[in-house]
Amino acid sequence: MSNSKEKKLIIISSFEDASILRKFTILFLLASIVPMALLYYVFEQFRNTGRIDISSAGFTAAMIFTVLGVLTGYSSIRAMLVKIIEISKENRKTIQKFLSTETIKEIDKEENEISVLSRSFSTITKQLEENIQSLQLAKKNLISVMTKVGEGISHMENIDTFLQLIVETMTNALNGQVGTLMVVHDTKTELMIKTVYGVDYDPQKPVSIKLFEGSPLTKMIKEKRPQVVSGIFLQNPYDPKLNVFFAGSMLCAPLVYRDRVNGIMTLSRGEDYNGEFSQEDTNLLFNLASQTAVAFENSKLNIDIEKTYFETISALAMAVDARDKYSRGHVDRVTDYALLIGKRLGLDGNELKVLRDGARMHDLGKIGIPDEILKKEGTLTQEEIILMRRHVEIGESIIKPVRSLAPLCDLVRHHHEKLDGSGYPDGLKGEEISPLVRILTITDIYDALTTERPYRPKLASKEAAQILRSMKNELDQDIVEVFLEALEVRS
Repeated sequence: MSNSKEKKLIIISSFEDASILRKFTILFLLASIVPMALLYYVFEQFRNTGRIDISSAGFTAAMIFTVLGVLTGYSSIRAMLVKIIEISKENRKTIQKFLSTETIKEIDKEENEISVLSRSFSTITKQLEENIQSLQLAKKNLISVMTKVGEGISHMENIDTFLQLIVETMTNALNGQVGTLMVVHDTKTELMIKTVYGVDYDPQKPVSIKLFEGSPLTKMIKEKRPQVVSGIFLQNPYDPKLNVFFAGSMLCAPLVYRDRVNGIMTLSRGEDYNGEFSQEDTNLLFNLASQTAVAFENSKLNIDIEKTYFETISALAMAVDARDKYSRGHVDRVTDYALLIGKRLGLDGNELKVLRDGARMHDLGKIGIPDEILKKEGTLTQEEIILMRRHVEIGESIIKPVRSLAPLCDLVRHHHEKLDGSGYPDGLKGEEISPLVRILTITDIYDALTTERPYRPKLASKEAAQILRSMKNELDQDIVEVFLEALEVRS
């Protein structure tokens, strides 16, 4: 008995969990079986006897069973459809939470529940696809931002790179068209545009904005709080190149550090943008400007510290140069020669700066060489030569701790390397030696040849030139010829 009940429960449960199509098929068969059986009985009787012989009671019973079957099928199918409609309505309510009012009104025009549900799902699927695309775009933007942050961090010795990243990120995040960062000039009478995103701007040709009484920017600097201004008040018909930075509505925030304004960040959305700046936009920009002010101030402090360190090292280099009467003035002459070659080769401003500073520092390590070796009148012993050669490594170790001086390490360490690998300390060959080092090596040797030394008299320029040309395997002869031609032109 127990097994019979369990079987019934299993059958009922199996039917409840069946698919809609399967349920419909079973119910349709149940509703159709009695009429079909009756028709089959009538057909067989007619085929066998040639007439239909059925009693009134039999016909009544058949009709009752037929009606009951139809009603059972109808009620079951209707119950199933009602359940589907209820599920549709519940799902519709849930889906409509994610749809706009206009979309809901359009869907409500449909009378068919299945059509309504289908359109609702179609709309929400479309929105999901759009959201996925937005997420993919956000991911792409996040990767881009993280890459730039990494570049900014790796180039923190150059604050301009990091400021550019900040302005770009701020402009994109707040749906801006143009973002700028301006710093207050030392005279306090104008702002210098330091970084721009959204329009073409050449930092080599800086643009300034005069601060005058009544100007919105002047007012903001005094009040030290962000505000929205119209770019029209900052446009200048006499200097139209400024106008591209100040179009439409502009959100401005001061860079405040210790109650002092160092600059201003601006965000412009252009005339075609309908949305206004919210309080959240204002707060975000002001917070970002405050953090930027700290970073900018720290950068200036680092620059001041490194400048002081560089000046100290320069003083040490000059002291080394003055220790030996035979090499006195050597640093200045080598620097002069190196710049002469660099300019003739068309090096850019940064390369010339590195070459100049490297030439000034190239013998810095001699500060660690004892006077009895540095000023020795005769030939150095092998042990003394080894110790003397250490000056390039000592010099590198002095400047290496300062990141901004890192480009000078190559020149200080390798200015005694030769193309054939016979130089020191690393025995570099050929392309392993950078062009700036090649220039410094040639000028260092030339000045050593043309100045008096304790172990030999100075050589004439022509003799020194012959020696440089004879060192074909050791020196870059293209640079040698450029140098000698430049000397002839100058003389």
